[in-house]
Amino acid sequence: MSTNLKIHFIDDDPTAGDLFRRFSRDKGYDIHIFREPEKALDDIQMNGSHLVITDLSMPGMSGLELLEEIRHTDIEVPVIMITGFSTEDNAIKALRMGATDFIKKPFDMDALFDQIDETLQSAEKRKQNKSKQPKMADHQQQFGMIGDSDAIKKIFSVIDKISDIRCNVIIDGESGTGKELVAHAIHNHSQFEDQPFIVIDCGSLTDTLLETELFGHEKGAFTGASQNKPGLLEVASGGTVFLDEICNISDAMQMKLMRAVQAQQITRVGGLQPIDIDVRFVAATNRNIEEMIAEGQFRHDLYHRLNVVAITMPPLRERKDDIESLVAFFVKEFAQRYHRDVTGFDKESIEQLKHYSWPGNIRELRNLVERTIALADSAELHIDQKLMASSSDDSIDSDSPSLEVLEQRYIMKILQRCNNNKEQTADILGINKSTLWRKLQNWQQNP
Repeated sequence: MSTNLKIHFIDDDPTAGDLFRRFSRDKGYDIHIFREPEKALDDIQMNGSHLVITDLSMPGMSGLELLEEIRHTDIEVPVIMITGFSTEDNAIKALRMGATDFIKKPFDMDALFDQIDETLQSAEKRKQNKSKQPKMADHQQQFGMIGDSDAIKKIFSVIDKISDIRCNVIIDGESGTGKELVAHAIHNHSQFEDQPFIVIDCGSLTDTLLETELFGHEKGAFTGASQNKPGLLEVASGGTVFLDEICNISDAMQMKLMRAVQAQQITRVGGLQPIDIDVRFVAATNRNIEEMIAEGQFRHDLYHRLNVVAITMPPLRERKDDIESLVAFFVKEFAQRYHRDVTGFDKESIEQLKHYSWPGNIRELRNLVERTIALADSAELHIDQKLMASSSDDSIDSDSPSLEVLEQRYIMKILQRCNNNKEQTADILGINKSTLWRKLQNWQQNP
């Protein structure tokens, strides 16, 4: 194992950090100890990391929140979670968010460093294998996307065509169709794939938070701004920024973002000096952006600067030929994750899956497969009839509603199934709790 690999260790307990530093002295690693996860995140985003070890329970930003932010910046860096009260729910949630492994307090330092060595070796092997992998004609290998239908092949063709140019892209389509996956594919299939790829969920942040996240701030710009902080557009320079739910930002923020997109310059909140950036913008929306422009809800000038290339993600009901391949992929993924010895779904279940309308698209299919495997009591998997009951004529899309109405009905249906548990509902839907809360508030105010 190469020396000088950078390891970030985050724990609010100073004793844990001191102990880790003492044991690491003769290991040859570049160790960075932090008690405040926010400061650790800033350093990781600015300078990178080869391995992150973080406590799960900390005041302020939790280990899970830190993990989520790290994954927005770097989807490859391994993360080991430390906990003194490891529960199954936290373990599953962390693994789903991309944690590499868990270790429970109190732990033996020699065992931890054995785990560190093994994790870093595995990461290095993956990196070497990826660099040796040729550009293959098999689009599933190239783009990390499953499917062979005509609808998905059109997406592959567009990604191929723009692989050597830095143009902005808008991706539209229903919730759960895989827009973020396409954004990753666009970045990873480009000439600057080794540069940052940062995800910004525009729908979950207020204007003030979004502005400081995008543009950063200077020390003293507002109460609590104790130091300079670079914005994510600055951190992402040279790479790609994925603006998810772009249609949810205010007109004022649209104007500020438009200037950044057009001029490739930003100014930090409270700052005076413009900062040059070099960012490719990929934006996504599940709403009809052209209708919003016509109604004055979205700026046409920002739209045209982002809409150099447009990609429309097809709903799963238009990709029925891909369902069996998607199911096989998810079965393999969750069988390995949950250590289940399963062979797959029986033929009758596969046919049921193909005839279901999938209002939640691929996200709903993935969650169904995960739940089925988690509860499996035999090697062959079978569909729960109650779970598929909504494919009947009284389903949520039986009257061909608009996408916005369909989304509302589906979310309300999942919320009802979860007995109004918003955290569980957001988890199943694959969205932030704040995004779910905002949608529910909006529907309550505009029934």
